[in-house]
Amino acid sequence: MAVDQLPVPVREFAEYLNKLMTRLDQGGGWCAVFWQRDPEGIRACLDGLEVPPWDVVEALLHDLGTAYGPTAAAQETGRARALHAASVAAHDSRPGGREALCDRLDVMLREQRYAADRTAELTRLLQAATTQDETDSARLDLAWAHDDHERATARCAELRTRIEEIDRRAPHSPPDTDRYEPLAEEPAPTGSTSTPEPRSPGPEPAATTPAPAPTKQRSKRRPRGGARFAGAVETEEAAPVGAAPAVGRKGRAPRGARYAGVATQADAVAPKPQAREPLGDEARREVVATVERLQRLRREGRSGEAHALLVEVAHWPAARFPLLAADMERAGLGADWATLLWEAGSLPADRLVVVADALRAVGRASDGEQMLRQGVSRPAEEIGEAVLGFLGEGRERQARALLDAYVSIRTPQEAARTAEAHPQRLTPLVLAAARGVSEERHREVAHALRVQGRT
Repeated sequence: MAVDQLPVPVREFAEYLNKLMTRLDQGGGWCAVFWQRDPEGIRACLDGLEVPPWDVVEALLHDLGTAYGPTAAAQETGRARALHAASVAAHDSRPGGREALCDRLDVMLREQRYAADRTAELTRLLQAATTQDETDSARLDLAWAHDDHERATARCAELRTRIEEIDRRAPHSPPDTDRYEPLAEEPAPTGSTSTPEPRSPGPEPAATTPAPAPTKQRSKRRPRGGARFAGAVETEEAAPVGAAPAVGRKGRAPRGARYAGVATQADAVAPKPQAREPLGDEARREVVATVERLQRLRREGRSGEAHALLVEVAHWPAARFPLLAADMERAGLGADWATLLWEAGSLPADRLVVVADALRAVGRASDGEQMLRQGVSRPAEEIGEAVLGFLGEGRERQARALLDAYVSIRTPQEAARTAEAHPQRLTPLVLAAARGVSEERHREVAHALRVQGRT
């Protein structure tokens, strides 16, 4: 796409980024690191084809502060943030934007998990080091791993915010995918784009501005990617031993930490969960102990273990979620509660609705609706089968809740495909869900059903 064909906010931010880069030393600081590690990615950002994560812009502003003083950097930060936000909004609003962001988030969650595992491994190596060379090497690699994890965590939060913003807009301005070509999938390298200062291991908060980059030392670590910050990894992770294949898009397994080990053999034989199952004393004690453990992990800076715990808790019985919500908020773990909702969004559709029901029953309907919106990125056929399952059990309200969320977020064509499993039974429900969104959405879905031969 030519520069003059870019959306105005995207073009304006690209022009700003180019001007900012001309003021920086291309051979020093973070600017040099970015050019060394992914020159093609940086060029894509300068050309307006990609929007860099905010932490990369922040790193360049740090370089500006080093060269011209902190006042200059502070003066530029507000303008840079406003232009970046406008560019992101315009970039994400293109057809296919939400799907691309979900793919990027899955990759960054995997990157976050890798960095956490790497941090734990390097901490053990540092503790076992017997020579100064071994100690120095482990400390340097540990600094890289810390930086990778901090950046992956920040990017996950940024991507989630962008997805939620698309979801908030979707019911009012659903995309018309018949009129536009979808975004081409552009795999990009994963990983951090920064080189941290060598530092001693141990818990520490994420820095608000990155430290100056070293110019000589290189870390002994796996090859890393660059400024496009979120494309597909080269190979899919192997499923856990004994795990059943997870259902994802047609022809491939879902990607990212949210899906790791979701469809286990235990899940395959587990009974249908009930939203009103009693919460016994033992379960209450386990919730309290888990929240305390999560607090301790956060306090000690063990972010990787904290995230692994949240992934595990996401598969707990639905009845525990209301108590988890209350205890986590009281403990100051609101951000972790948001992460837990996201992880729960990868549950099988029937379990997803049961958890949303449990939250709605205690006055947390917005949390349940958010989780449903996040969880309907799965194929239309899977949604249709789940709705049929609910109907077969006489759970019509749950069936309608799932369809309402799906039809309000996905395209009319995808909404129509949910009726494939049983057109006669599902078509009226799909149309009713579309009418609940808007008359315009009802017309679009009705048209898509006719094109697909459902009506």
